[in-house]
Amino acid sequence: MNVVAVFGASSPRPGDANYHVGVRCGRLLAEAGYAVATGGYAGLMEAVSLGARQSGGRVIGVTVPDVFPDRPGGNEHLTEEMRAATLLERIHEMVEVSIASIALPGSLGTATELLVAWNLAYVARFADSVPKPVIAVGDQWQHLVPLLTEELETDGSLVTLVDTVDDAVSAIATTAPVR
Repeated sequence: MNVVAVFGASSPRPGDANYHVGVRCGRLLAEAGYAVATGGYAGLMEAVSLGARQSGGRVIGVTVPDVFPDRPGGNEHLTEEMRAATLLERIHEMVEVSIASIALPGSLGTATELLVAWNLAYVARFADSVPKPVIAVGDQWQHLVPLLTEELETDGSLVTLVDTVDDAVSAIATTAPVR
């Protein structure tokens, strides 16, 4: 099954606008035939997991119990939990098992995840590989990605900037269709 990694903030709670966006993202991905991989905990990770599960989708949570020993485990909507030793290993695992990545709104952790996915897409061509699609949803990425592209003199075309999760799922369906 084709897996899409979804990154996002851990702070949104049920009832928050961004939480609803996460649920919609998970639902749209599952309805399109994709499984999802998230960080496995609360916030948008939980919202995406919930949306995917409500639509009968497979949900992989990549957790880091050594980094977050106070968290009892992944959220209740996971169908599978994978454990990573470090945050960087978690991000690499999520990108490795996926055919594409989506960055929803978030903070420093989500920015790190987006940057790692972007960097892995960038270096893929050095190994004669096809870069995996990286999609960034929302206003904050509309500002940050062009700034980093210019300041770091890198390839901003590797990140597709979209306004909505509907646009993100459409972009993935076009660039990495379910097989």
